[in-house]
Amino acid sequence: MASTEVRDGVTKAGPSPAGPDDLAGLEAGLDALDAVEVRRTPLREILVKKVVPPVVAIALVLVVWQVLVSARVTTEDKLPAPSAVWTGLSDMWLQGTLLDVIWTSVSRGLFGFLMALAIGTPLGLLVARVRFVRAAIGPILSGLQSLPSVAWVPPAVIWLGLNDSMMYAVILLGAVPSIANGLVAGVDQVPPLFLRAGRTLGATGLKGTWHIVMPAALPGYLAGLKQGWAFSWRSLMAAEIIASSPDLGLGLGQLLENGRNNIDMPGVFLAIILILIVGIAVDLLVFSPLERWVLRSRGLLVKS
Repeated sequence: MASTEVRDGVTKAGPSPAGPDDLAGLEAGLDALDAVEVRRTPLREILVKKVVPPVVAIALVLVVWQVLVSARVTTEDKLPAPSAVWTGLSDMWLQGTLLDVIWTSVSRGLFGFLMALAIGTPLGLLVARVRFVRAAIGPILSGLQSLPSVAWVPPAVIWLGLNDSMMYAVILLGAVPSIANGLVAGVDQVPPLFLRAGRTLGATGLKGTWHIVMPAALPGYLAGLKQGWAFSWRSLMAAEIIASSPDLGLGLGQLLENGRNNIDMPGVFLAIILILIVGIAVDLLVFSPLERWVLRSRGLLVKS
């Protein structure tokens, strides 16, 4: 608070002593800045912001799809009507094969991803924390991450044969580099002050890694996990399409390949849509809640 003071006819301006009321107001203002309002989002708001937009987008895609079919832009053996795809979906549901086909691929993908997680996490920590290992393996991991997953299918078939082990090998080779590189990127972004503070408090070695490095590197690690799942799913689809065999069971990749072999475009479109739905569902049910939890725990998400 500024005040004016008159002495010998001279007016002087300067800060006036802060009174108790001023200090109380200042403290109240600082408390208001620190306090983050957390409120439960109403169900109606969730529906409007999260559910309605994708539903509208899907409806528009279906409308455009049906318009193209009705306009006879191409023949039905190349672009089937949405009703034909729906008929194929209904037939699989009535026959009781739909959930089996989806679960065959989802179970393989999730199990392969968990194995990649168990291997990629310690590998990423080793590369991030040991300079010699980073110099030796870091470029190889980056190169493997850019290598198309489909390239691993032929050697995996030769090495392991047409079985689930071949599928998991392709998933591991596609997902482990992504998970490891994501963790390396997260560790590189940890402020050195955190590490020095941890060492001062006695958090060294595995204790420092668990209590300091991993929590601080969590955003980058989570991004690596999302990319690792994407690589796992794509690798699995490539393996199921190329290495199709009755002994492997019918998964979504085999369903897509069977549609191509039988020139069944409704079946091809159905397989593509199911593959897309599984990818979206895993992101919405697993990774989106994890991202919100990380943001909320860091005070970056004010609405819950």
